[in-house]
Amino acid sequence: MTTMNELTAAAEFLRRRFPHGGRVLCAVSGGLDSMCLLDYMTRQKGFSVAAAHFNHRLRGTEADRDEEFVRDYCAQHRIPFVSGSGDVRSFAEKEGRSIEEAARQLRYDFLKETAEENGADAILTAHHADDNAETVLLSLIRGTGSAGLAGIPQVRGNICRPFLRIPRAELAEYAAAHDIPHVEDSTNQDPGAAARNALRSTVMPVLRQLNPKCAENIARTSAILREESDALESMARGLTEQAKELPDGVAIPCLMLMDVPAAVAERTILQLMARAAGHRRDLTAAHVVAVLDLAWGRGEEKEVSLPYGMTARRKKYTLEITRRPVRPGAVPILVGGTVDFGGTTVMISNHALPGALPIRLPADAAVTVTPWRPNDWLRLPGSRGKRSFKRLCAERGLTPEERDTLPVLRVGEAHAADPVFGVQPDFAPCSEEEPVFVKFYKKTEEREHEK
Repeated sequence: MTTMNELTAAAEFLRRRFPHGGRVLCAVSGGLDSMCLLDYMTRQKGFSVAAAHFNHRLRGTEADRDEEFVRDYCAQHRIPFVSGSGDVRSFAEKEGRSIEEAARQLRYDFLKETAEENGADAILTAHHADDNAETVLLSLIRGTGSAGLAGIPQVRGNICRPFLRIPRAELAEYAAAHDIPHVEDSTNQDPGAAARNALRSTVMPVLRQLNPKCAENIARTSAILREESDALESMARGLTEQAKELPDGVAIPCLMLMDVPAAVAERTILQLMARAAGHRRDLTAAHVVAVLDLAWGRGEEKEVSLPYGMTARRKKYTLEITRRPVRPGAVPILVGGTVDFGGTTVMISNHALPGALPIRLPADAAVTVTPWRPNDWLRLPGSRGKRSFKRLCAERGLTPEERDTLPVLRVGEAHAADPVFGVQPDFAPCSEEEPVFVKFYKKTEEREHEK
């Protein structure tokens, strides 16, 4: 039976990382693992311990029960307690992320803010060897390199995981030995709730039958891979730092990527993509391979589309990774007014200015300037039917970046006019009507217009 003097891997980690103790903030969900962490840290000499609980508001009354449980436990044991909450579902929808990703983001933002406010030296989480094994297996079946197989880092910034080399079975023994209470998250037992739960309930038991120490062995292997991956990352960073900054991205000579091992080149590409995007989220091995093939001149492609509006292009001997600017939203415009959009000014006037197009605007219609939309279909002079704006722009030789900077004058939801294809027939004025005039002109033309 585990005793309070065991969990030696955690004790060794704390001695190395915090030789003189310190102020720590424990992330406590109320589950067995985090309750063991909280109990264990309160028994360590030289440490000032506080608990932080984040309510994800995903499980209704059960989530509220967990928060009250941790709050009451901390009050009973005189442990400083801080709670927070967030609307994970709304955040996930707004940011286009999975529920799991959104929950992690909000939780860690709360923990970091709380640690700073309370002067904590570190944030401690209760991730253990089984968590790490599940992460490695998920990365393996989804496809990854050695960085993904390195699993969960034991230290990242001020976030530390003392239990990362300890199997969950040992934590369960510790909890039983010390009568540590905890609550159960019902979703942890649902194999259909997430891929991780399916691994936990079906795959890991089979692996333990093959080798009871499978989780510890995976943790040991992932630690070795992490050290090797860190070395390769450092080499790649040396190349990334030599990349040239562009207004909308980065550029690097293709020869630099050819003169290093593939493992370093791949990491360099990933770092460059992350630099252009502002993060690494959703940048996969498939994206890295496609961009590296482009840089090495494999195949006929001259550019590769990437997530978050990024594009990789090879221009002679240089690889460029650029990101399209964020498309602006709809801006109202009135007769006599102007709107600036993507380097173009849109003006509506009662007077026939040089270069202006006559247009019929229905009375009381809501008129706005917007980007193009996927459901924009146009009828061109001499054509019988309508064609998509996207296809017409491609046929005109406009790049996606150029297309996204084109302003569309919209009446209600209808595409009424734009600077490339002019006024749509439905908004052409009749002979007996008094038209207004719309003019599109570039910023460089403003001075001439003022004259």
